[in-house]
Amino acid sequence: MTARRRSLSERGQLDLFRALPGDFAPRDAQDLMAYPFFSLSKSHRIAPIDFTVGGVMIRVEAVPEHGMATIWDADILIWAASQIVEARDAGFSTSRLMAATPYEILTFVGRGTSMRDYQRLKAALDRLQSTTVSTSIRQPSEGRRHRFSWINEWQERTDHQGRPDGIELIVPDWFYRAVLDDGLVLTIDRAYFALTGGLDRWLYRLVRKHGGRQRGGWRFDFHHLHQKSGSLSPYKRFAFELRHIIRRQPLPGYTLSLEVEAAGRTLLAFESNPACGKPVDGVVLSGTRAIVPSGTRGSCYREPKSDLTCGTKKKNRARNLESNKESNSVEGARDVENIAQNPAPGASKGRGANASAIRSGTSKLHLDRQSGGKR
Repeated sequence: MTARRRSLSERGQLDLFRALPGDFAPRDAQDLMAYPFFSLSKSHRIAPIDFTVGGVMIRVEAVPEHGMATIWDADILIWAASQIVEARDAGFSTSRLMAATPYEILTFVGRGTSMRDYQRLKAALDRLQSTTVSTSIRQPSEGRRHRFSWINEWQERTDHQGRPDGIELIVPDWFYRAVLDDGLVLTIDRAYFALTGGLDRWLYRLVRKHGGRQRGGWRFDFHHLHQKSGSLSPYKRFAFELRHIIRRQPLPGYTLSLEVEAAGRTLLAFESNPACGKPVDGVVLSGTRAIVPSGTRGSCYREPKSDLTCGTKKKNRARNLESNKESNSVEGARDVENIAQNPAPGASKGRGANASAIRSGTSKLHLDRQSGGKR
């Protein structure tokens, strides 16, 4: 045990908080993945985030000096959550106090390790510490709110000779308890750290939370996504960016598509990609012959997919009414009422509103390069 770790343990605050051996999947608190807790832009944001749906309330505030914590800053929290879970699973005691070198954090989240990257890490820690969150999520009684900062405090440590010796930080109790609750933890693909767009990253977190539970995929109303993202972009710009993401298909492990309901609602649908077969010990490029070079990781490489295809389905998949109440049940009920009050021309009186909606279901749309408007 190093001197730094001995000193922490002697204070009774930490026994082990370093990355454990092996390549493990990062983990994130599930509550953080579904709601607008972070700015999706790298620009300096001061405007607060206000989100209220049903019994969920979130308000995120920033100070002018540092600005709001961004979704890239949240990588530090992913690192922290992963360390807490791995240490716990290995039988070590954990605490909210964490210690690491900048190199450990930066390499974990796929960043460089130059002096410039180190300065950016410290700026991210400042934003996380100065951003405050007030939320009703995970409160035992209705109306109660928990207020916290993403990092209670942090400091740079030095050894007895005054040389840099790492960073210590304390995560809030709200975050710490969420991570230790198995029901609020999900693994994420390491390719997440390579996503460069803020909306791409937020969408992956949302998809990862919902997409893993439904064999038939999931779908969200565009307007609901706009509200839930906390984005400052106007809705039309936000919808254009969503369509561009559908064309690019950047999310690891998931396929996105666009659906339009009979009532005119535009939906983002997504489902997990089917497994590409049993892992092999070599690079398998589609179209290659029987000879396969060995010595690589257990994964499969496939040719890039085309932008979008219509697929073979003739109508939209059913809404997830039983579990996605925020987006689908409420909005879907309104659509049914609208169809019942304003039936489509030519519809027979004997048909109910639901039957009309089902018969008017449309297939997935082609998206050409010009859809969504010009930049």
